[in-house]
Amino acid sequence: MILDLSEIYSNWNATEEKVVHLDMDSVKSKMGVFPILKKEPFTLHLTNEENRRLLIRGELDVTISVPCDRCLTEVLTTLHLVIDKKLPIEHGKEAQPASETEEEEDDQLEQLEYMNGCQLDADRLVYGEILFAWPVKVLCKEDCRGICPKCGANLNETDCSCDKTAPDPRMAAFQDVFNKFKEV
Repeated sequence: MILDLSEIYSNWNATEEKVVHLDMDSVKSKMGVFPILKKEPFTLHLTNEENRRLLIRGELDVTISVPCDRCLTEVLTTLHLVIDKKLPIEHGKEAQPASETEEEEDDQLEQLEYMNGCQLDADRLVYGEILFAWPVKVLCKEDCRGICPKCGANLNETDCSCDKTAPDPRMAAFQDVFNKFKEV
């Protein structure tokens, strides 16, 4: 959803609330494509602060289907996103200070993703927040046993008949050392 912010940009200390309906149905990243199963409209609070900064604030919850990191079972993952952005309002290049802090530079680089002039792409803004809030590890349950490395069976559902005593191939070099110095 594209929001026109020209009214906010043109009025000092203006405040506006906009209800946003997300258009995106999935999250695409280098890890894959993950469907968004639940999304509800949310409110963005927009403020022109002394005609220097645009404050963008809002909160929303999205539920995404993500595979378990161990057994690949689909897990419904709810992400609570808190949007809190401070964007400089540009008045031409001469109005910008010569020296900027690293935080301001990062904000300006980030804003290129979802701002185009006076238009805010809410989907791109939320997409960035989803990537930022993405969980490090997703598990279907705390004690997920994963899948068998030999036959691929889901060990949460069944016990496979594969040989469990087979050594880990990554440890083969150590096993050779132990066998070489083994006392007979």
